[in-house]
Amino acid sequence: MIPDYRPAARPEPAFPVRMVVLDIDGTLVGDDLQIGPRTRSAIAAALGQGVIVSLATGRMPSSAVVFANLLGLTAPLIGHQGGVIRAMPSRPEAPGDLTPKARGRVGRVLHHAPMSAAAVREAVLWCREHDLDPHLNDLERIVVWRDDPSFDDYSAYLGSDAWIVPDLLDAVRRPMSKVIAVGEAGRPMALIEEARRHFAGRADVTVSHPRFLEFVAPGVSKGRAVAWLAWRAGIPLGQVMTVGDSLNDAEMIVDAGHGAAMPTAVTEVRRAARYLAPSVADEGVAALMEQLVLASPAEAQRNAERLAGEAADALAAHEAASASAPRVSGSPEALVAPARLGATVPGAR
Repeated sequence: MIPDYRPAARPEPAFPVRMVVLDIDGTLVGDDLQIGPRTRSAIAAALGQGVIVSLATGRMPSSAVVFANLLGLTAPLIGHQGGVIRAMPSRPEAPGDLTPKARGRVGRVLHHAPMSAAAVREAVLWCREHDLDPHLNDLERIVVWRDDPSFDDYSAYLGSDAWIVPDLLDAVRRPMSKVIAVGEAGRPMALIEEARRHFAGRADVTVSHPRFLEFVAPGVSKGRAVAWLAWRAGIPLGQVMTVGDSLNDAEMIVDAGHGAAMPTAVTEVRRAARYLAPSVADEGVAALMEQLVLASPAEAQRNAERLAGEAADALAAHEAASASAPRVSGSPEALVAPARLGATVPGAR
């Protein structure tokens, strides 16, 4: 496990922004998987200014690298909710089409924190008891039970990448990257508190999509992975921008000086964010980068103050409209975990 460089408190925003880490689905792209021209231009301009740009996703790195190749990224990729960090390949492939089955060549593994085999088996059984259909991620391979009710959907998505097994439990012979379980929309959020209580100390649990409940090794999160990448690059977290839309993005959003939520984000994620981005359709990532990364430091600071005020007003209106929405342990107070003993909060070096 990489050291935990997450901050003890939300860092103040600092300028210039030197690192940008983006979620993919629901943030960088919508259902059509297309990256808009304005977003491509903003990322290219940031790279030209020496800003580090990376992707943090629940996807396998071999899936995320297709987007990275298209954008010309060279920074390591965060996959499996932070359970895996892989370098970009030394010879990147030419950009290809963005399709659900698209995969690319990835570089060496910089970090892998798999779940124990016992925790994986327990998660599979627990999910089945709670009307969820689990499957497994083992680095760049997805393991699917042959009689899974969603097997046809997986087959259409995965092609030859799926390892189809007659018995999912019997296939767990070693630690694996994560368990992802599929249910009816809303079911994962309804179960997350129960799952977190049940697996405390054995697995961390998050939601990456209204239908997806995910289990990873204790301590794994996008936030921990982003903090490590920032430390590795010598960049204070106050000069990092993160953007995401789901509960699995909350840690990296609350830990960054410039954490932003998409307008589709659940309430817990919006509470964790300093800014609220425009929608994917309106190329929200580009809008934020133009105002906070590509603007001069003085202008960016003025923009940041305005955007933070707008986000606070929008959150107040959102919470007033959904006053009955329950809080979960993904709230900012729970997400800002202190740096572990012996770890140093990143600073310039």
